[in-house]
Amino acid sequence: MSNLKYSLISPTFGRPEEVTEFLESLLEQDYHSFEVVLGDGTPKDALRPYLKKFINNNTYNLTIVYEEFLPVSDARNKAAAKAKGNYFIFLDSDCIIPKDYLKHIDAALAENELDLFGGPDAARSDFSDLQKAINYSMTATLTTGGIRGKKKHVANYHPRGFNMGIRREAFFAVDGYNTDFICGEDVELSIRLIAAGFKSGFIPKAHVYHKRRTTLTKFYRQVFRFGAARINLYKAHPKELKLAHFFPTLFMLFTVLSILLKFVSIALPFNLLTLYMMAVLVDSSILNKSVKVGVLSIATVFAMNFGYGFGFLKNFVWRLVLGKPTSVQL
Repeated sequence: MSNLKYSLISPTFGRPEEVTEFLESLLEQDYHSFEVVLGDGTPKDALRPYLKKFINNNTYNLTIVYEEFLPVSDARNKAAAKAKGNYFIFLDSDCIIPKDYLKHIDAALAENELDLFGGPDAARSDFSDLQKAINYSMTATLTTGGIRGKKKHVANYHPRGFNMGIRREAFFAVDGYNTDFICGEDVELSIRLIAAGFKSGFIPKAHVYHKRRTTLTKFYRQVFRFGAARINLYKAHPKELKLAHFFPTLFMLFTVLSILLKFVSIALPFNLLTLYMMAVLVDSSILNKSVKVGVLSIATVFAMNFGYGFGFLKNFVWRLVLGKPTSVQL
């Protein structure tokens, strides 16, 4: 067993400003038994100049595993193969890590031996209003985000790759990430780990600040991929498709139907939708202390449900109705 406890692993591909901010946040950690390993696929090794200043820092050792156009699952697996820690913690490079993050994880593991663990994500106070609205859409009780990371759901908690810890032995016991998955690979790994008998848990205090996407269009494309990936997960693990996964598609269809009915003077469904949007406006405005973020949250809730819902529906028809062997284009 290594004397090094944690290996913080992140796949990187361009986005130098975000990667730099991610690595700088790790310089502020008040826990020091960790290393950082990047699996970088940036074309022409263009990220390297931004990484040089972190090579010889006094807080952590930085290892860079480089291969041009390295896919995300391959990047994580190759980085893990080079990692020396007893626990691998997978983080996204668009995250900022609070300085007490590892202390919270260390305290939680001292109380409860976990093989697989994760924590929530949040928006930092200096994030843009749109990023705060996107965060609300993905995490709020009034949205489908309300089913993620709540204490009553943690018996089979599936950590996500933006904030996901795995005991070293457990990771290699199931052969790491399935490289056939280009999206949803983190949930797929969680499913296999739990099925193999490894213990999963949620650490509420181990949160990260997650920037997510910076435009509505990019956010829509991201959640479209998530929706389509859910069908691919179902094909690999049929027991993992739940009623909640249909909610965004039902929301999308209900919204379209409500608008159509409005044109023929049947207003009740549309009024129900309006009430829901008002609830989102009020809830987000209060939580974020900003009416502007509340208004933007209406747009991001629509983008999330329509993106995920359409991706889910399109791949549902493609794979389950038409019987195609591979996914729709992600």
